Amino acid sequence: MAWLIVGLVLFLGAHSTRILAENWRSRTIGRIGAQRWKGGYTLVSLAGFGLLIWGFGQARMAPVVLWSPPHGMRHLTALLTLVAFILLAAANVPGNAVKARLQHPMVLAVKLWALAHLLANGNLAHVVLFGSFLVWAALNFRAARGRDQLASIVYPAGRTGATVITVLVGIAAWAGFAFWAHAAWIGVSPLE
Repeated sequence: MAWLIVGLVLFLGAHSTRILAENWRSRTIGRIGAQRWKGGYTLVSLAGFGLLIWGFGQARMAPVVLWSPPHGMRHLTALLTLVAFILLAAANVPGNAVKARLQHPMVLAVKLWALAHLLANGNLAHVVLFGSFLVWAALNFRAARGRDQLASIVYPAGRTGATVITVLVGIAAWAGFAFWAHAAWIGVSPLE
């Protein structure tokens, strides 16, 4: 569990500078340059991601069960992750109405993904991993919306075609992950 926590601190810590220390981040980028900042950010993020994956795998080998979720939670989790994949697609397909309306769909995708996994998993490692991501996403979304308001950012209206593509890409990505990649990469089939 310790390596999972260290990985989360490094990964989410690197991704929290705009939430917790925007002024320090700006000063540091000004002092060392954007490329060096991005390089350090990438190294810390990759190290944290590797440690959290390894630590989570280790923690799963000796699970500490906190509760046993009802079997029906898997169905709700599948539905919530479908929406999360559509939100993730919305962050990457230009000109869609989802991004125009929600402004930060990738962070909302992380929030929904984490919540869905908390509902379907009741052991300590899952609570630590997904609970951490849920708290981070909630704080990040709030900070991002606050920055948008301060800067008076207005997102352009979305186009119907781009929105349809967003939904189709999200559904296709979800299907690939739910029916194949989750079991292949993580060792658990989410739909069984």
